Amino acid sequence: MKIVNLGESNSVLNRFVAELRDVNIQKDSMRFRRNVERIGEIMAYEISKDFTYSLKGIQSPLGIAPMNTPDDRVVISTILRAGLPYHQGFLSYLDNAENAFVSAYRKYKDRLNFDIHIEYIASPRLTDKTLIITDPMLATGSSMELAYEALRTKGHPAHIHVASIIASKQAIEYIQRKMPDDITTIWVAAVDDKLDDHSYIVPGLGDAGDLAYGEKE
Repeated sequence: MKIVNLGESNSVLNRFVAELRDVNIQKDSMRFRRNVERIGEIMAYEISKDFTYSLKGIQSPLGIAPMNTPDDRVVISTILRAGLPYHQGFLSYLDNAENAFVSAYRKYKDRLNFDIHIEYIASPRLTDKTLIITDPMLATGSSMELAYEALRTKGHPAHIHVASIIASKQAIEYIQRKMPDDITTIWVAAVDDKLDDHSYIVPGLGDAGDLAYGEKE
């Protein structure tokens, strides 16, 4: 399974991730959402380099221009709710893509233990398409696995791109065990070392959904 950590290269991407983490800057929810969206735009651009391309003749006002353009039929899938601005960033660049949405949430059995529940899925057929599953935070990997299992009821994609902003090492190892090795690529902007007792990424950035849209009851 291919793993791409874009944060290992120096680019403006690292500033956007730094601002998401910054305890003072992240208090501005509008800026937080915009930074998530901008990272989605950068991630979409990078993932597009792995698409299949072919040469096509494009009619301009003065002649035919040979252009290499992508052939992939792309579906962008998002895990609600923190994934919404991230999804929009991807869609801004991959504007011909189809879209899918999955709800996944933690249902706590006590203060520290929880199960992941999937309650909603809306998706086109996925057979032979390129599926991008976006979720800003990849903490344990359980939500990503269950979202994939739910999406798989809509067909078998030709390739899967798992796209997160910050992932834990544990989650990456979990996805490597649970998702098909030969057709999956994991994309991240940062990898953090550990999880706390509540399974939040450390140092991470906190609760991305709450920071984007306000605290939930």
